[in-house]
Amino acid sequence: MSAENLDDSAQPLIEHLTELRQRLIYAAGAFIVAMVFCYMFWKPAFFFLTEPVCAALASRGQDCALSLIKMQEGFFTAINISFLGGFALAFPIIAYQLWRFVAPGLYRNEKNAFLPFLIASPMMFLAGAAFAYYVILPMAFNFFLSFQQGPVAEGVSPTDTGQELQRVGILFQGSMEEYLGLTIKFIMAFGLCFQLPVLLSLMGKAGLVSSKGLGAVRKYAVVAILILAALATPPDVISQAVLFVVVYGLYEVSIQIVRRIEIKREAQMRADGTWVDLDEDEDDGEPEIKS
Repeated sequence: MSAENLDDSAQPLIEHLTELRQRLIYAAGAFIVAMVFCYMFWKPAFFFLTEPVCAALASRGQDCALSLIKMQEGFFTAINISFLGGFALAFPIIAYQLWRFVAPGLYRNEKNAFLPFLIASPMMFLAGAAFAYYVILPMAFNFFLSFQQGPVAEGVSPTDTGQELQRVGILFQGSMEEYLGLTIKFIMAFGLCFQLPVLLSLMGKAGLVSSKGLGAVRKYAVVAILILAALATPPDVISQAVLFVVVYGLYEVSIQIVRRIEIKREAQMRADGTWVDLDEDEDDGEPEIKS
């Protein structure tokens, strides 16, 4: 290859790298601005995240209070909230920059196939996060707080001995940073679980999975979802059952979505005359090609 041809082949690569750098700068700038904005309002965000545990404590007649176990704990809590909140606020801009980078290399039908999933993914994540916050977290915190034990008189009455024998009191004194970490884990776990229909639909669109194949492994999916429910929720039957029902429902919805994708693909291929019927003829056993 001549030096002139090498220069011609290197030019598109340099242009792509320049474009990538520009998109990354825009995405990073949006994230930094959003993170600084969230840092200004980290306290209201933290108070919003503490409402489930405060409601659970209030139902037991306890005050809602979290402790600073380490001196720097409050600062790192604010940074974590700013980081997560900044990413959430900047995600539309980050996704747009990603789309602008990859879209020129896609055909029109590929753009039409990929764009709906890019929109559905954050919506499903928000649905999973809301489900975790409003349904799972209250049940989880009520379960965890049930292990508390107040100082109760036991044995001989104080009027008989003048003294009161008490059991050891076990009271919740939560760490600010630890509570935030636990809450974020629940929200992230359920947000990712709600990506199941998006992931399977995208794989179905690419032809990597089929509705028949997903239905055939349904029993294995049930076992996997049960294991997920046991790992992602506290060890009480109610929250595990709720998570199992929701995720399994999403799995069944995914099968129906993939089936609809297959029906549309078949209709389009039949219209184009490229559909291949894999059913064998009864006479010669050869596959029949229909136009």
